Amino acid sequence: MADWAELSDAYGSADDVPALLDRFEADPRGVWSELMDRLCPMLDTAFSASFAALPRLADIAAGREPDERHWALFAAGPIVACARRSAEGVAARDVYASQIAELLRLTEECLRLPMDMQAYVGLLQAALAFEGVAVWDERLDNLAQGEYEVDCPYCGVNLFVVMGEDGFFSCSNDYALGQVERTPLRPAAPAELEGLAGRLREQTLADRQSALAQRLPYLFGQAECADCGTVFSVADRVAVMG
Repeated sequence: MADWAELSDAYGSADDVPALLDRFEADPRGVWSELMDRLCPMLDTAFSASFAALPRLADIAAGREPDERHWALFAAGPIVACARRSAEGVAARDVYASQIAELLRLTEECLRLPMDMQAYVGLLQAALAFEGVAVWDERLDNLAQGEYEVDCPYCGVNLFVVMGEDGFFSCSNDYALGQVERTPLRPAAPAELEGLAGRLREQTLADRQSALAQRLPYLFGQAECADCGTVFSVADRVAVMG
């Protein structure tokens, strides 16, 4: 059992974390934000108490039906994604390997349920974190939002790469402010999607997330800089900017 007095969170001593986890179990939606402020602020920093909380989060998730466990998985996913950023986190992945494997199983059950794209992508990112897949365990949420911001690899200009309800294009000015030059994206052919890209497309189709599946070939395709004409891999630039 964790000695919480010896552990730390974003506020310092983790003495209060067990009580916070109790409140989270009783009201996951209402307490999630407060919990993450302590254990994973900005969803990109984790602490010794964050990793020690994983067994409890796994128990909370396991104790709920698939359509009620999202918030526990939304809490555990970012913590595990952060683990690669520190030696303590890397060690924690080994210490809590069985709990992380259980979290992955529970997440995969949830992904089969009907839900909106944003919730689905949040769970998919969590699953990738539990698998140990870097970059896309944190950067797929932009795909649901329909926009990435990247730098051109040649001239360095900031570009909006848009893939969603507003269309599929890149531009160097904020397209929401008015008329701007839009350069169409070049999607990868579905047959060209290999490795993780192909697996993600197959999974999203199997989970009946067709709108998300439509966006993946653009994420793993190419864009052209509206300023200098350089053609580049969207996914490569997203990974660099991450």
